[in-house]
Amino acid sequence: TATMGASQTRSEHKHQDLVDRTGFSLEQIKNLHKRFQQLSGNEETISKEHLDSIPALANNPIKKQIIEAFFDKRNQHQNEVGSFQEISFEQFLMVMSHFRPPTLKTTEEEREALRKEKLRFLFNMHDTDNDGTITLEEYRKVVEELLSKSGAIGLEAAKAIADAAMLEVASTNVPHMAPDDFYEGITFEHFEQILKGLEMESRMHIRFLDVDTSTMRCGKSTS
Repeated sequence: TATMGASQTRSEHKHQDLVDRTGFSLEQIKNLHKRFQQLSGNEETISKEHLDSIPALANNPIKKQIIEAFFDKRNQHQNEVGSFQEISFEQFLMVMSHFRPPTLKTTEEEREALRKEKLRFLFNMHDTDNDGTITLEEYRKVVEELLSKSGAIGLEAAKAIADAAMLEVASTNVPHMAPDDFYEGITFEHFEQILKGLEMESRMHIRFLDVDTSTMRCGKSTS
């Protein structure tokens, strides 16, 4: 029918706008939209509960942080802080856009911007109180969670390793620091330094949504 055609054209236009804003291709956006509809049960928005029930996320030690990141206003490029109760497809896409891999056309400058964006996303994920630093507590929590969830070591051991990891970070950033000095925490600049050697562009893909972000195809990955 004519109205169906019109609404299809409308959604194509809307998708085209999203192509410009997120850097995804039209096909990637359509795939992600299908995935969004699966997750939301064809609703207009998704909530944390929707993401909570994803099997691929079940054993992820930082599941909580990943889910929070989707609802974190800082990841919407709007300079807002706080948290959403629910997000729309557009907002979902803005978060996913942090993970798009560079293409052959990506310039050096764009590559740098992509990298910074991913680092900022990771940083926000650990800077839970949004004060611009990852504190000893925040960092320890992350390391502890990662370790204790693996089940191989006890909580005390996890705590000790987390402390050691934090001190190591502190001493690489502040070489002249005595062991008893109080370390304020990692700023974003420090964070960039720590992760300088990591080639993240191609490595930071998220498989937790059953979307392989290196190709942005939905469904189970074959590898």
